[in-house]
Parts: sequence; C-alpha cells; structure tokens
Amino acid sequence: MEHLVQNSANYVPLSPISFLQRASTVFGERVSIVYGSLNYTWKQTYERCCKLASALNRMNVSNGDIVAALGPNIPELYEVHFAVPMAGAIISPLNIYQNSSDLAAQLKLLEAKVLFVDHQYLKLAVDALEILTRTCTGLEFPKVVLMLETNPEAKTDTADGYYSGYRTYQSLIDAENNSGFEIVRPKSELDAYSIVFTSGTTGVPKGVVHSHRGAYLTTLAQIILNEMKAMPVFLWTVPMYHCNGWCFTWGIAALGGTNICLRKYDADFVFDAIVKYNVTNLGGATPVLSMLANANRKPLPFKVNIMTGGTPPQAHVVFKIEELGFILTHSYGMSEMLGPGTVYPWRPEYSTLPPQEQARYKALHGLNHMLMEAVDVKDPVTMESVPFDGLTLGEVMFRGNTVTKGYYKNPEKTRAAFEGGWFHTGDLAVRHEDGNIDVKDRKLDLIVSGDKTISTLDVEGVVFSHPSVFEAGVVGKPDEALGESVCAFVRLKEECKATGADEIIEFCRGKLPEYMVPKTVVMFDNLPFTSSGKLKKSALREMAKNLA
Repeated sequence: MEHLVQNSANYVPLSPISFLQRASTVFGERVSIVYGSLNYTWKQTYERCCKLASALNRMNVSNGDIVAALGPNIPELYEVHFAVPMAGAIISPLNIYQNSSDLAAQLKLLEAKVLFVDHQYLKLAVDALEILTRTCTGLEFPKVVLMLETNPEAKTDTADGYYSGYRTYQSLIDAENNSGFEIVRPKSELDAYSIVFTSGTTGVPKGVVHSHRGAYLTTLAQIILNEMKAMPVFLWTVPMYHCNGWCFTWGIAALGGTNICLRKYDADFVFDAIVKYNVTNLGGATPVLSMLANANRKPLPFKVNIMTGGTPPQAHVVFKIEELGFILTHSYGMSEMLGPGTVYPWRPEYSTLPPQEQARYKALHGLNHMLMEAVDVKDPVTMESVPFDGLTLGEVMFRGNTVTKGYYKNPEKTRAAFEGGWFHTGDLAVRHEDGNIDVKDRKLDLIVSGDKTISTLDVEGVVFSHPSVFEAGVVGKPDEALGESVCAFVRLKEECKATGADEIIEFCRGKLPEYMVPKTVVMFDNLPFTSSGKLKKSALREMAKNLA
C-alpha cells in the first residue's frame, strides 16, 4: 500500500476557519448577526473578517502572535474569533468583569500585539495598562483598537473626548479593500487557536491553550450534544470570553445560523427575545437557569434548547426550566476542554419516572461525549480506577482530542495536569453502577469534619431543596473540636425573607446524617459568583474563617 499517500487532496488541517468560509458560500445571503437594528449576512461577516485579518497583517501581526479582546457579546467580538486566526494569530478573549489588577496580570502573561477594547471597558483597559507601566520594564504594550457602539438603537455618547486618539475597529475594516489577502491556514491542526483563562475558583486564573483541532472537534460535539439543526437562532447569553462562547461562536457558522448579539440581559429580555427572534438555542451557567426558573413568566409558545454547565443545577430548577418550555442539556466540563466533557445519557426507562426524579437524573454528570475519548475516576496516586460503587471518591480525569495543549508559559502546572497520561481536573467524584460519574466536589472544597469527609455539593443539594432558598453555598468553617464544621451561606427568595437559619438547619436535619447538617447558616443578599457562573468558594471560606 506504499502508493497511498497523504496530500492536499485528502488531508486539510482541521480548523474552525473553514466553518466561516463555507457559511459565506452556502448561506451567503442569510442573516448571520442581529444586534439591535444592525444586521449582517454571512457573506458580509466573511468579508469583514477577511478585511480585519488583512488589517492585522498590516499591523505586523503574524503566525503565533497573540491578539486579545475585551468586550461583551457584540458583533465585533464574534468577528475576531475568526479574523484573528485567519491572520495566523491566536485569539484570547478576556473577562470583562475582572478588576484592573487581574487584567494587568493577564496582559503581562499574554504580551499581546493588539488589544481590541469595547468603549464601555476602555477605562478598565487603561487602568490595567497603567499598572503595567508602573510595575513592568521592557514590556511591549499592545496596540489598543477601540470598538465603538454599532447598534443604531443604543443611547451612548461615543463622541466623548475620552475616546479620541484611538484607532477604531471600523476604521481598520474601512481601510481595507481585501484585494490579494489570503487566509493563513494552520500548518498543523495542533497549532494554537485560542488562549482562554480559567475562572480562578481555586487560585490565579491560568491561560489555557487550545488547538485548531480541539476547537473544531469541540464545536462538532456541541452541535451533536445540543441536537442543533441547520440554520439555528442562537441567543448569546453565554459570555463569548468564556471558553470561546462554549464553541457556539464557531458552531453557529458551521450551521449557517443567526447570532442574536447583546450587551446585557435579564429574565424578561430573554423570554421576549426568544419569542421575537424565534430562538432555537441558548446557554447559561446555573445562575442563568435560576434567573429563568424564578421569573414570573408563562411557558414559552415553543420548545427551546438550553445548555448549562458549571455548578450542577438543582432538581427543582431543572423541573421548572422544563415546565417553562426549555429542553435542558447539562454538561460537565471546564476551560481545559473548551466547555463540555461529559453529558448525561438519557435512557428510555427514565421517562417512566416521576417528573422530579427525571429532573434529578438530568442534573447528574454522566459520561464522556462522543468526541471525548474517555473519562475516568481514578486514585491520583496509584492511577487505579475506582470501583463502580457510588461511594469511593477519586479524581475525574479525561483523555481525548478536545483536551487543552497545556497552560501558557506554565510548564510546571502543565506537567502536573498530564501526569500519568490523563488530564487531571482536580474534581472529586464517584462512579455509579451504570458507569456514570457523579462529581462531588473540588479537592479544595471538601470539608473534613473530625473523621468524616463531607461533599459540599451534597449538602448544597439539600439546602437548595428548601422551598425558601434561591441560592446556597456550603464551605467548611474552622472548628476547634472538629477541624471544620459545615457552614451554609443562603440567599432567600424575595417572598420568603422571614425564613430563619434555625428552620433551614432543622430542614437539613431531616434529610442528612447529623455530621453533614450545617452548624451555621448565614443569610446573604448576593452570593459571590465568578463571571462564568461558578460559586466563589474561596470568598465564602474567607467569610467563614472570619465568622470563626
């Protein structure tokens, strides 16, 4: 079989860039982006991305350079997800909800050639760059490109003198005629495509590097997991800076769909937008589900697919979400796999269970999706798999083509993460008899009380089930006798403010072993969440420490 060869006819490196190229041809006149009264077609989006990529090349951005972007879910941020790699560079979307010190640390790590900044977040970027000016010598600062408001309906004064002197995003596109530009395809599909930052729930955010291949395959996984059909309508309630918008940035292009872009939203906006635009798909972390479940709205006139990740949704939230007309897909994953790693496989026999029991199953973590090679729960020391007994704790580990290449400029953490040929997540779980994994906690979040080890997620599940509770977070509180005791921080529903801590403790006592019952319950107006929807346990632990 020596005559069989690999060549350009039978091998092209996988890259999400091809999704946009195809969309411009197959779906050229279909609407690609809606932003207020602004509309683009796929042909226009492709042409704009080519012009931006050409402009970046003229700014000396080339292979391996990093281009960062700071902005909400606007058309420009969508475009840079394609245009930057089309110029041969690596895209790094940054969290708009972080402080200037954290942003400065990320810019120092990245050493980006260009920084696209939405006008609303220019002060944040300027403050971060001023920090670098004071603290770093010899660091080449990125060229700042300002993204001004393009929604004709938006009421904002972008003519303010504060914005003067900056090169603008639109001016880069207007200056290009696109003649002679050739898209820079990756030489290897393992070349870096994006750098995304972890949410920082367990420490300083790390820069996670993903390849063209990983981004391409995770996009296909999302399409399959969410049962997305051709030409979907996607409402952007998932931050594009979080895992590149869970890969829906590229998935909507692959299917020739329509992106409904937005700056901000609340429950009423989401319900109204779904009906107005005939939305087929959206996503959101657990707080988004809670927001929708607790909105005083009637069920939707048609079914809408919604994907969630992060902290597992509580069964009663799942039940309410589906009652409102949403079809929920719950996936467990992380930044290191660009979003989803597992999905719970629905079995026909589950449909015979009571609705609340069905909801409980849908909130579990399941098994690896079809494009993730394997998931296992192992003893991190011996690397032996734990038994399928639903009791033995081990660390969740993944192996597959959609797993990160490693942490940017952090060889030590990269080596530790891939110890033994598996990616170590730092999450602890059990495996049930049917093989499905059930994540119990992060290593750092487990409560060790006397000789007992307590999963905070198990306690949170019971606290959440109290009819007065809107949100809850459980951590260990320092205890002289036990080492740690269970401490619950609770946010009550608006109509249930009279509920007391003793009532919640007694409620838990009837459903949990005594050693797992919260010894302390603190009423809280707003629990601290990361911008990706994960509970900031580190902040709660500090509060519990101060209480002690």
